Amino acid sequence: MLSDLDIARRATLEPIANIAEQMGLSSEDYDLYGSPYVAKLRLEVLDKLKDRPNAKYVVITAITPTPLGEGKSTTAVGLGQAMNLIGKRTIISLRQPSQGPTFGIKGGAAGGGYSQVVPMETFNLHLTGDIHAVTAANNLLAAMIDNKLLRGNPLNIDPDTITWKRVLDVNDRALRNIVIGLGGRAEGGIPRETGFDIAVASEVMAILALTTSLEDMRERFGRIVIGLTYDKKPVTAEQIGAAGAMTVLMKEAIRPNILQTLENTPAIVHAGPFANIAHGNSSILGDLVASKCGDYLLTEAGFGADIGAEKFFNIKCRASGLQPDAAVLVATVRALKAHSGKYKIVAGKPLPAELLEKNVADVEIGAANLVKHIENVRQFGVTPVVAINAFDSDHPEEIEAIKRIAVQAGALGAAVARHWAEGGRGATELAEMVVQACDQPNEFRFLYDVDQPIKKKIEAIATKLYGAAGVEYEPTAERQIRDYEANGFGKLPICMAKTHLSLSHDPSLKGAPTGFTLPIREVRASVGAGFIYPLCGEMRTMPGLSEHPAAEQVDIDEDGTVVGLF
Repeated sequence: MLSDLDIARRATLEPIANIAEQMGLSSEDYDLYGSPYVAKLRLEVLDKLKDRPNAKYVVITAITPTPLGEGKSTTAVGLGQAMNLIGKRTIISLRQPSQGPTFGIKGGAAGGGYSQVVPMETFNLHLTGDIHAVTAANNLLAAMIDNKLLRGNPLNIDPDTITWKRVLDVNDRALRNIVIGLGGRAEGGIPRETGFDIAVASEVMAILALTTSLEDMRERFGRIVIGLTYDKKPVTAEQIGAAGAMTVLMKEAIRPNILQTLENTPAIVHAGPFANIAHGNSSILGDLVASKCGDYLLTEAGFGADIGAEKFFNIKCRASGLQPDAAVLVATVRALKAHSGKYKIVAGKPLPAELLEKNVADVEIGAANLVKHIENVRQFGVTPVVAINAFDSDHPEEIEAIKRIAVQAGALGAAVARHWAEGGRGATELAEMVVQACDQPNEFRFLYDVDQPIKKKIEAIATKLYGAAGVEYEPTAERQIRDYEANGFGKLPICMAKTHLSLSHDPSLKGAPTGFTLPIREVRASVGAGFIYPLCGEMRTMPGLSEHPAAEQVDIDEDGTVVGLF
């Protein structure tokens, strides 16, 4: 099998003008960006397209993943290619990959095998610089906060309450906790403890993904809360004086990017927020455009359905006004076996040999996780379809067990998908099933009312989706909830920050655990983005590198060609 990079380089790309034409766009609706194969949309296109009907809207999510992931991005790409093969004009909407995973263990987010977004190097390395704009806007605000402290602190900011950190789009654990301002007031400013987050964890990125216009983004930047005064009043980016300049830095980044797949299916790529402390979905602006440019729109939500899809439904759809018509739950045989609790999968290491042996009983035990995710999707009134992302090591009896369990649990059906090895033709059965699901009666609903108190919303997610018996709040979290509600932030939706490796807060609890108490140790507010995020356990917002990160393999050969990129 060729590497992803080799496969991508052998693809026959269409000029982006041809891709845009498929979408019903003209040359006035976009600008080429550095090559004939990448373009940025002009936001004016939204007004031009407003009278077109909306596409059927499908979210690609997954069971609780192993550390290797279950192939949501690859499935989204392969399914999009398959939809076009069966005659359904389809657009894919994806997040932009962070350089943290790209140069870490996971690799890029362009899909894989014969289901990729191309140009592959461009997609995974900088693209149009949107993440760098996020970094610049975030760090400008950070610098202006510290400048206020140095210049007499006219806003009366309590330095111990400042939550705004600097960011960098590289995994670097050494920057998690640092002291700044050393060297005296003249050289370094006011010393204080702080740290770095990875750029895609910035609230600026979350705002980019949720905004609906340049004006809306400017208002959201102004509402960012960076800390509190000594008398416990919120301090905003507007008060710091940074919101206008941040908007200027993001003026081009707000424009969604157009690319294509290996089979020339149009792909909108825009924004890439973390799925644990943010909502883990591509941009609303990208979806608003794409929904007017085809018959079907496929978008991917990060991690399992308890995280990315829950936030897609409760946060993204609430903000965009778009309603989903179906959901695809990606599952793998190996992950369901792992949910039996008998196997340990470690990123960067070979799979346990016994995991690859035929064992229908372990699939059936682990399928409790699949059943719970199907139940969760149906709680939102959306019809789920299961995509069995197939590997050569899978056994037919194991696949048949998944199909049987999925239908019994309430999925429309389960289809084997071989898009990684076969491209679109390997996912046509799945595509037909998705079309059927979109034609089912749809009663989409939110899990909670935003007007409910913060605790009620947290408890709805914990008990209805995770399986918890209840929620326990540490004193810090109790105090923060009281302060947020007192300051008028209580009616924001909830963006739960927890591990992606379990339906619970504990990554060691596999399958579908019940009866546990969900601990909330801290609650934070992304007021500009428009959500409250409770923290369940320790959340790393600056990842670290492994002993042998992927970056060690990436280089330039004697012809100046990139090598070693997956």
